Amino acid sequence: MKITIEWTYKTKNGIETVFRSDEMPPAHALSIGEDLEKTGRAKKLQFIDQNDSTWLAKELKKYIKEIDTEPHNVRVYFDGGYDIQTKNAGLGIAIYYEQNGKSYRLRRNAPASGLNSNNEAEYAALHLAIVELDLLDVHHQTVQFLGDSQVVINQMSGEWPAYEKDLASWADRIDEKLNELGITPEFELVPRKLNSEADRLATQSLQGVGITGQIELQ
Repeated sequence: MKITIEWTYKTKNGIETVFRSDEMPPAHALSIGEDLEKTGRAKKLQFIDQNDSTWLAKELKKYIKEIDTEPHNVRVYFDGGYDIQTKNAGLGIAIYYEQNGKSYRLRRNAPASGLNSNNEAEYAALHLAIVELDLLDVHHQTVQFLGDSQVVINQMSGEWPAYEKDLASWADRIDEKLNELGITPEFELVPRKLNSEADRLATQSLQGVGITGQIELQ
């Protein structure tokens, strides 16, 4: 979940205007909101989520305390590789998240067959990542999905239409799973070099090297 702060500012001579912040994590919003109130000039301060619902400060504090024990601030890197000769695919994902005040990284790859293109492999990798989020019990929050496939990122974000039947089918399955988990996705296209971890995992899967692991980041 992302929070926007809205407040009315009043000058010493009584002039008022309304300010609205950028979106930010709930804990940051609460901290900034408390700091604004200390100035004595911020009136009618509101915390507004992405669904335009308004939160009281005490409600936000309770929410922050509850989610601390669950995976949150989740970032997902995904990539798919496809061998035209064998028609085999390799899927790679890296999931970064925080839980109980600590940071973690989960890496996994997997082979896939029955796919017809590299674009389909990219979609399959994204779907694999969402299945892993389900296993991690990630739900009802905003998740960043980062990949280097223009097709997948632009189609999933609604910038491009999905005309190909196979790709449209993957997009529908992914949307359905995201809705089931209550996840609000943020899709971001990144350069290949920033997606090298997931790319390497996908390549290793194509080479027959399976990897599954989770570590705490220092």
